[in-house]
Amino acid sequence: MAGNRLDRAAVRVLQHLGRRRWGFPPEIMPALVEHLGPVKALRWTLRTSRRFDRAVSALGPLRTHLACVAISLLNGCRYCAHGHAYALELHHLDRNDRLFPEPADTVAGWAGLPRNEVRSRLRGALMRAELHVELIWVDRALDLADGGQPIDDQEARIAHLVDMLDTLNAVGIAGQPPLDEAHDPLNRDTGLKTRLAELRAAQSQD
Repeated sequence: MAGNRLDRAAVRVLQHLGRRRWGFPPEIMPALVEHLGPVKALRWTLRTSRRFDRAVSALGPLRTHLACVAISLLNGCRYCAHGHAYALELHHLDRNDRLFPEPADTVAGWAGLPRNEVRSRLRGALMRAELHVELIWVDRALDLADGGQPIDDQEARIAHLVDMLDTLNAVGIAGQPPLDEAHDPLNRDTGLKTRLAELRAAQSQD
């Protein structure tokens, strides 16, 4: 944990906010405070949380987390890719009553692969999940992460995610926090998480 009293207080506040929001204290918070400083970390988190919520409202949770996965993989951040891939798994199971083709641990392992390989692996998973249209949004997220400009309000939301993840991915890569749970309020649904774990366990025995 960050060293001085103000740093420690900021970490406690941020982890408390994460626990209220997602049901657990995010492991990245000490590294975020160390990177931004305690006051800026608090302000940045509150501002970006509001922007993230607006993106979810505009794009839907599955599409938002998919964009975050694509951006984080391109940037090489295993921590953020895992948190959003786990959230993607939960939303896909909740919405479609079946597993997303690739578990979060596998998806996170793609972090840092070349852009074309990231796209190819996400495309394969989306095709198997019958989420064909979502590949368009993966491509737009990757293009915006590469410096492209948004052309409408929905793409502007993804551009905000790119900005947010530029910071979080840098912190996640530098700090190497342990992987934690899904970065989404659905993480609080213990029944859904148990069902996901059971289905993954059964899948591994097939």
